[in-house]
Parts: sequence; structure tokens; C-alpha cells
Amino acid sequence: MQTTGVFARALSAFDAAGVLLQNETTGPGDRVGGYLRSAGEYLTSVTTAEERVALSLALTLGAVALGWYLLPRVTASLDRPVTDRFVTGHLERGLELFGHYVPTTFGGIVVRVVQLSLLVFVAVAVLVLWGFSDVVFWAARTTRNQAPLVGKVTSSLVVALLAYICTGLLRDTIDDFSTETEWMTEHQEEIVLRVSQLGLFVVAGLVLMSVWGATIEGFLVGAGFLGIVVGFAARQTFGSLIAGFVLMFSRPFTIGDWVQVGDQEGIVTDITIFNTRLENFDGEFVVIPNDKVANQAITNRSQKGLLRIRLDVGIDYTADPHRAREVAQNTIVELADVVDAPPPQVFPKAFGDSAVVLEMRFWIDHPTPPRKWKAISAVVSSVKEAFEAEDIKIPYPQRELSGRAETGGFRVHGGGMETREATPEPPDTD
Repeated sequence: MQTTGVFARALSAFDAAGVLLQNETTGPGDRVGGYLRSAGEYLTSVTTAEERVALSLALTLGAVALGWYLLPRVTASLDRPVTDRFVTGHLERGLELFGHYVPTTFGGIVVRVVQLSLLVFVAVAVLVLWGFSDVVFWAARTTRNQAPLVGKVTSSLVVALLAYICTGLLRDTIDDFSTETEWMTEHQEEIVLRVSQLGLFVVAGLVLMSVWGATIEGFLVGAGFLGIVVGFAARQTFGSLIAGFVLMFSRPFTIGDWVQVGDQEGIVTDITIFNTRLENFDGEFVVIPNDKVANQAITNRSQKGLLRIRLDVGIDYTADPHRAREVAQNTIVELADVVDAPPPQVFPKAFGDSAVVLEMRFWIDHPTPPRKWKAISAVVSSVKEAFEAEDIKIPYPQRELSGRAETGGFRVHGGGMETREATPEPPDTD
């Protein structure tokens, strides 16, 4: 009676598994169901423990040999002939596109599906063999009842995979278009990519809502209440998001520009919809939220392609300022680090404490911090050498000291300064 009960449960389990593959009319599903019933009858006829162990081991080794040794080699040998014969045209381009963004091949997918099927078959067979057919029956019934949910999950995964592939395809397409055209900058490329990705995600979201039976009306109502709550909690994040789009369209700077935002200065390395990233001159990366960027003064030193630099130099009051101006200007003109147009300029600027101050103005092209400091170094060295050659003195700071006559003043004694106090007058005795 016990053997009969196990046999009955095994047949029920395999019948339940066969139901998943059957149609209402006679077809391949009926034949598969018959094969499953025959397999159940054979497995339940094995009664001794030794036979069950041997059969379990044989099924496991056979599945491993077939699915993990023989099948990959057969698939690899047939991959090229089958591809050349059957995979052509749009199907070939589609598989190439899929393989470019997903690290697998069509043959690899087939191998994984067959391996998974073998694992399921061996698991079911071993369970029935050892009298656990109730578990198989429960799994088959649960799978049949949850078929709509499984379909929705599978469809959602397919939509997500397609969205991922389309995102990469968009990036490559925009990058190729930007490379072929000269008018699109990296900044404009970033804008087009972000807007296209946003539109793609919206479409994918609508498709997922349709798969799960959600309506736009219900979504909008829920989004309204959720927006009120999230808006207060993440207002700074949304502010950065909006400011990011404003910056992308207003274009105050692009990637690679030398800018100063507030008290932060550096080279723009990335512009996202949430923040702007700079690399400062110490090699540090600074991340600034876009709402902070939009609310501060922005100085772009690269946009024009030219940058003017100002330096001060002092000459002695006994020197001719016109001659010094001419010498400095001619010296700067000859430097390779300084552009010829606009030409360098030198002007007497102010009367210093110990010198007449000249302001030197000159321009550099393709401004970067290294080019700026290189030009400054060249100008300082060259002007100093030119002034020394022309005997134009750059004075040290000087002070002029004077003493009051009523105190007797001071005198220089022995190479140093000695202060002499005034001799007091004798008191009047009259």
C-alpha cells in the first residue's frame, strides 16, 4: 500500500508538470505529458535504496556531462555554420547589437537555458525517485497558478534590458555624430545625451506601468501626494536637478574650461544634472551642487581663448619712466609665451613709497594655469635682465628719517646710527 501511494503521488506530480505543456487539443504537449508519465512510472518502480542511489548518481553525472561538457562544445562548433546560414540581415545586426551591450552570445544563452532545464529535470526526477513527489506536485501547481506573475516579471526584465541596450546605443550614436560634426561641443553632446536618456526612461516607465496594469490617472494622483512629501524632503536635490538643466542650456562653461565658481577654481571635468566637478591646481577634485553654481558668480578664463595678465614692477625715482616703459615693452614682445595681438602694454601706474610703479599687461592664448605661470615666469626673468642691462634700478624699499632741530637730531657714527639727546639748559637763577 505504501508503494502504491508513492506511485500515485509520483504520477500526479508528473501529470501536473505535463499540464503546463499541454493544450486543449492533441499536440506536442500531450506527447510531452505522456513522456513524463512514463518517466514517473519507471522512477516509482525503483524501490531499493541501492538502486535509487545508483540512479540518482547516474542522472546527475549524465546531466553534468551533457549540459556542462558536451553541449558547450557542440554549440561552439555549430555556432559559426549556423550563424552564416540562418543569421542574416536585421537578425544579424540585432544579435551584434545585443552582444555589444550584454556580455554574452546567442549560443551562450541557449546553453544556459538547456543547463537550467537539465537541472530542473534532474531535481524533479530525484525528488520523485526518493518519494518526495508531493513537493513536485506543489511546485508544478504553484508555477501554474503564478504564471501571470511570472510573465509580468519576465516582461519587466525584458523592458529593463531593452532600456539598458537603448541607453548604450544612444550614447554611441550621439558620440559618433559629435565626432563627425564640428559644431557640436562636448557640452552640447552631454545635453543631448541626458535629454534623450530622460525620454527613454519615461517611455520605459510607461511600458512597465502598462505591463503591471497601472493607469496614468492613478499614477498621477499618487505622484501628486508623493511629490508633496518628497518635495519638502529633497528640495535641494530637485533644485540641483533644475539648475543642472539651466546650466546645460545656458552654457556658462564647458568641460575643459578653466573657471572660478565662488572661491573654488579649477578645470571643469564633468557636468551632470546634479553637480559640476572641478579639478583644482593641487590635483583635488571638487564637487559643487548645481544650485550652488547657479547662485554664485562664475568667472570663465577659457571661453574667449585669450587671457590678460597684469604684473607690477617698480623703478627708481631717478630712472626715466619712458625709457623703462620702452625697454619692458620691447622685452615682452619678444617672448614666445606672449601673443602679439593684442600687443603687450606698459604704463606708469602709481607713485610708490620708494619707486615709480609700472604696470605690464600682456596676453596668452589657450589659457591654462601652467601656461599662465610659465608666461609670468618668462616676463619677470626677461624684464629683470633687460633692466640690469640698461642700468635701470629696481629699488629696495627705502625710508627717509629726519630729526627735530630742538632735540639735537641724530647722527651716523661708526657706520651705525646713534641718537644724540639734546643738552638740557641750566636753570635760571635770577
